[in-house]
Amino acid sequence: MSELLDELRRLEVELHHPGARLDEARLRGLLHADFHEVGRSGRAYDRATVLRFLAAQGAGAEGPPDVVPDRFAVRALGPASALLTYRAAHRLPDGSLTRHTLRSSVWLRESAGWQLYYHQGTPAEVPW
Repeated sequence: MSELLDELRRLEVELHHPGARLDEARLRGLLHADFHEVGRSGRAYDRATVLRFLAAQGAGAEGPPDVVPDRFAVRALGPASALLTYRAAHRLPDGSLTRHTLRSSVWLRESAGWQLYYHQGTPAEVPW
């Protein structure tokens, strides 16, 4: 199970980095064709909306937020699916953390590898 945790953690964290956000082909490879998300705001988003948002955020003057993930856990849901959970916050330029969130991601193993099928962010109490 630790190999699965390591692999999914690596893929999830990759989505936080500007390099992946600016690489549309890589994003399309990471996000399942039926990907959908419920953001910490409670709003639902489809794959096309998320692809546009991540590309714009990665190319913006400020760039994407500095996401600090922590406490990853994984549960196999079946032979080709897994639930990855973790907590995350955004680090501000002064080093303080804000936007604390509990995150859940459902990953599916497809022929091309693991793809993110569903993601949800839920506001979390501070401190964790």
